[in-house]
Amino acid sequence: MNPTRTRRATVRTGRATVAAAAAVVLSLTSAGFANGAAAVPADHGGDKITVGIKYDQPGIGLKTPDGTYTGFDVDVATYIAKELGHDPSDIVWKEAKSADRETLLQRGDVDFIAASYSINDERAKKVDFAGPYLLAHQDVLIRADDDSIKKPSDLNNKKLCSVTGSTSAQNVKEKIAPDAQLQEYGGYSECLTGLENGVVDALTTDDSILAGYASQDQFKGKFKLGGFKLSNENYGIGVQKGSDLKDKINTALEKMVADGSWDKAVEKNFGPANYQNEPAPKIGVIVK
Repeated sequence: MNPTRTRRATVRTGRATVAAAAAVVLSLTSAGFANGAAAVPADHGGDKITVGIKYDQPGIGLKTPDGTYTGFDVDVATYIAKELGHDPSDIVWKEAKSADRETLLQRGDVDFIAASYSINDERAKKVDFAGPYLLAHQDVLIRADDDSIKKPSDLNNKKLCSVTGSTSAQNVKEKIAPDAQLQEYGGYSECLTGLENGVVDALTTDDSILAGYASQDQFKGKFKLGGFKLSNENYGIGVQKGSDLKDKINTALEKMVADGSWDKAVEKNFGPANYQNEPAPKIGVIVK
């Protein structure tokens, strides 16, 4: 047999095999997306599990300067991961900014997200939610020695701070205290500094977030929550649409409440701010 012909036949066979394999992959991929299937979560190797959290919310989800992670959402996510068979060392933490959360889940960049992620109808069209695991409310944070703000309407003629782009302060001005003087800063830390120095009179966002900030060592005893409950925010664990993780996470959350770990996590992360938290919500019950 001619050696040259043998080599050519082998090359043609190899090319055909590669082409066939590529066609199969393309066919399967196209079929999956045609049927609306979500991307499969990325294989992060070994027994790793990737969890999306906030990096900049003390008491909720915070990446510290030494590279560790703290907060209520971190404790909840760690408990869930344990119930899914993962040690804390298996967890790969990934920042989940508010605007990126649905995309992270849809692309499979994370296995689940615990990031002060309020459940609403628009988000539920794109992702599934386990929980809720915390019922928060829009509230205000004021100085501990300020007795002039005892009810929401007392915010009239007060300087009310929130971050640029937030709807919280606008909600207060439009529905509760139309004469409130809005002050928008770049971040909550700037509002806290302004509140501490008397430049502003109150800071508004979710009470859980406010409690987390007020629980920081440098702020302990300086602020208090108004307790006004201006809205209901049902925090859920985000997963891919159709993921079987939803039921498993719900089971883990129920166990966390039953064994007392949920209460301990609340006290640990929010206690110093005298946060009057709601009882643990029932799985699947959304408070409007």
